Amino acid sequence: MTSVQVPPPAASETLAGRAFDGLAPDYDERFTRGLLGRLLRDRVWARLDARFPRPGRILDVGCGTGEDAVYLGTRGQHVVALDASQAMVDAARRKAAAARLEQRISIRLATIESLADRAARTTADDGDDALFDGAFSNFGAINCCAVDWTDLAGRLATQLKPCAPLILVVMGRTVPWEWAWYLTRAEPHRAFRRLRAGGAVWRGAVVRYPTIGELRRAFTPWFRYRCVSGLGFLLPPSYVNGWATRHPRLLHALDEWERRLWRVRALAWLADHYILELDRR
Repeated sequence: MTSVQVPPPAASETLAGRAFDGLAPDYDERFTRGLLGRLLRDRVWARLDARFPRPGRILDVGCGTGEDAVYLGTRGQHVVALDASQAMVDAARRKAAAARLEQRISIRLATIESLADRAARTTADDGDDALFDGAFSNFGAINCCAVDWTDLAGRLATQLKPCAPLILVVMGRTVPWEWAWYLTRAEPHRAFRRLRAGGAVWRGAVVRYPTIGELRRAFTPWFRYRCVSGLGFLLPPSYVNGWATRHPRLLHALDEWERRLWRVRALAWLADHYILELDRR
């Protein structure tokens, strides 16, 4: 990976969609259904349950194969789920249909950058200008966004009712797990890729790693800060799934301790992902 400048949105949108098209066919097999994937997603779902306690209309930004959308649908939420990858959208639609949740889940091919556009809004039955009761973005979807963080915050703000919760699960910048993993494999260029100015290239797309402070400042004009917690400061990153599968006892022990320590804010700075929770002003 090399240090890069963020490309124009149109180019980034196409590249990001194509990058995730390649992951879609076996994403659930490699991650969603694996032990590590279940533990990580359970932690996110606990926060979704806490912040979306009553049925409402929820925006899922970067929905992937639709696992989170289906989970929320089964809990009575009405979900509009967006993704830039056609293959991910197709997988999510199949998953929603298999769960018989088509009436509660609307899955659309749309980029994060299109959030302020009418085409990215909810179904026509609800009206083009209907606002959401909450929104979230899981597992680093916003890291692939081409617009700057203040612009992203403004676009998300246009979609939400006053006081509506927003949950962002963001790939962090300083990850000791990643440093150790790749340095022991003599791959320093991968170990420190998140520290490079301007982001890094992955499958042709640009991935950026904002700090917690950077994101908080960018969202302050439209959102109130609630809390931040770490996801994967003891648990390994998702690409370590093969190793994790071979060590289930250790993985469960790490998960137990991470659950005990999740409120320690300093650990969020050392996590593979951090969960930033905000409220619309």
